Amino acid sequence: MLVRLLYCSRAVDASEQAIEAILREGREHNQACGITGILCYGSGVFLQCIEGGRLEVSELFATIQKDPRHKEVALLHYEEILERRFGGWSMGQVNISKLNSSTLLKYSAKPELDPYAVSGKASMSLLEDLAATAAICGRS
Repeated sequence: MLVRLLYCSRAVDASEQAIEAILREGREHNQACGITGILCYGSGVFLQCIEGGRLEVSELFATIQKDPRHKEVALLHYEEILERRFGGWSMGQVNISKLNSSTLLKYSAKPELDPYAVSGKASMSLLEDLAATAAICGRS
């Protein structure tokens, strides 16, 4: 059974090296476990959607909650799914600082990534919009 999980967290270290390490490790792990999804980051905030088998996604989320590189981990949405929306990415990435602010304003009161201040549905819509407009890089 496939599931989709959406969460947000704050980076303990938002340096480029720390973000790259998270992406590299995540891609390796996700590919081996059949997990796909995308990760948005900006201003020290992560917004990630992961899709895959129920057990694999649950185990990954539990690992993220314990990961010392993340703090304030919040579950935004979880559902059983018939098909993946982000199946082309082991972990696609979006650097929010490189987006036009109007994209963020479409889903939020301010032109910044703040999934803590919007609904899980709004955050998922943002990710879908980014996928549709080819704003996601790191397809692997």
